[in-house]
Amino acid sequence: MFIKQTKSLCPECLKVLDAEVYEDKDKIMIKKECKEHGKFENTYWSSDELYEMVKEYGKVGVGIENPQTTVEGECPQNCGLCSEHESHTVLGLIDVTNRCNMKCPVCFANAAVSKMLYEPSYEEIRQMLKNLRNNQPVPTPAIQYAGGEPTMRKDLVELVKLAKEEGFSHTQIATNGIKLAKNPQLSKDLKEAGLNTVYLQFDGITEEPYLKIRNRNLLSIKLEAIENCRAAGLGIVLVPTLLKGINHDQVGDIIKFAVDNIDIIRGVNFQPVSFAGRTPAEEVEEQRVTIPDFEKFVEEQTDSQIKVEDFYPASCVTPVSEFVEAMEGGKPQVTFTCNPHCGTATYVFVDNDEMVPITQFIDVDRFFDLLNRSTNDIKKGGIVSKAKVLARASVELPRTVDMSKSPESVDIKSIMAQIFRERSYAALGEFHHNSLLVSCMHFMDPWNFDQDRVRQCVIHYAVPDGRIIPFCSMNTIYRNEIEKKFSKPLNKD
Repeated sequence: MFIKQTKSLCPECLKVLDAEVYEDKDKIMIKKECKEHGKFENTYWSSDELYEMVKEYGKVGVGIENPQTTVEGECPQNCGLCSEHESHTVLGLIDVTNRCNMKCPVCFANAAVSKMLYEPSYEEIRQMLKNLRNNQPVPTPAIQYAGGEPTMRKDLVELVKLAKEEGFSHTQIATNGIKLAKNPQLSKDLKEAGLNTVYLQFDGITEEPYLKIRNRNLLSIKLEAIENCRAAGLGIVLVPTLLKGINHDQVGDIIKFAVDNIDIIRGVNFQPVSFAGRTPAEEVEEQRVTIPDFEKFVEEQTDSQIKVEDFYPASCVTPVSEFVEAMEGGKPQVTFTCNPHCGTATYVFVDNDEMVPITQFIDVDRFFDLLNRSTNDIKKGGIVSKAKVLARASVELPRTVDMSKSPESVDIKSIMAQIFRERSYAALGEFHHNSLLVSCMHFMDPWNFDQDRVRQCVIHYAVPDGRIIPFCSMNTIYRNEIEKKFSKPLNKD
């Protein structure tokens, strides 16, 4: 059954192709044909029911007012951002090096393979940070330093300080944890410099996934890195790269490990592998994990403590941003207008050793409906109506919470009231520190690339030539071009 027409990429030559998304045998598929390399047909989502269900949470954003590039050819050609992009940057990424102390076969970037060193200078990074903060109407609030392995840079602590100087409210690094494990002082220095989160590569709780994905048993190193972060009070998000047949059976155990260490682990963000290079089509299908697959793994491997229906797309929180914008007199807010098929998440609380998803004691849809109605009423009535809207909402808000199922350790009504009435960041912080975010972000590759999704991307790379490029476009099309342009031979200073 036909779903929609879009644009995709040829997995061989990366040309932009017409593509069709359709339903077949309860799955959502995508197909296209390249005149030179033939037909391609791949899984897009493994559940047609869930695909349709999350569509209602989609929200088209407004993009940015000061695009860096003009529209040339078909999207994603000439990315940078252009006027056709439909979301602003929520998380900016900067690759601070392509050097690494590992040689993972699933990695996007590797200096040892390319024989070229890509390592922007301190001043180039400063300018890239400025470019992200100059986005209008919403300056980018969060930055992630990535690579390669960012801890290979001797000035990483100074780069964290720089991000704070340039106005970023949240700074994180994506790391394999080796340097953090070997050097306990590094975690303390990064924390003192203002680092908020360590985005820690973490593929399983046994040695097998590391041997297969990283060619090295890293489990003891991961555990040591976690302990050093704990000593420094530096929050962690675990980031498992998920491959079917390799570590898909450890999803539940990884979540349980995070729950056991909830004092320092703030979340787990599973990332199904994106296939790059000349991967055989049959291998892509065998190892492909889609978001519905992930949700089913969670339900099966947590003994239904966390169910499929507990997950919502990342874009579902748009009503929160729109409510705050109305309360702030129309001042644009950070808004997650990513495509509803890009990611999924839920918050989990721990109560007497049981995992309790937020959806089991809060009527999420009723809460969002309350926000939407309040936003519309404020817009209609102007500033005078705010007090009336809040008064009515304060009566309705408790009805969205089932206290009989709420964790005893958390005063959820009080936290929600503070967030709702005061937009209190302290209350929001209390919420995060009492819960575990369980999420899955399925980045695209040439096989399942969908123009509609990339146009709504909210995670963008800043690069040295001034462009700001959506994540999936960067890693499927632009990475080699940019690294080649701004690299030097690896064996030269």
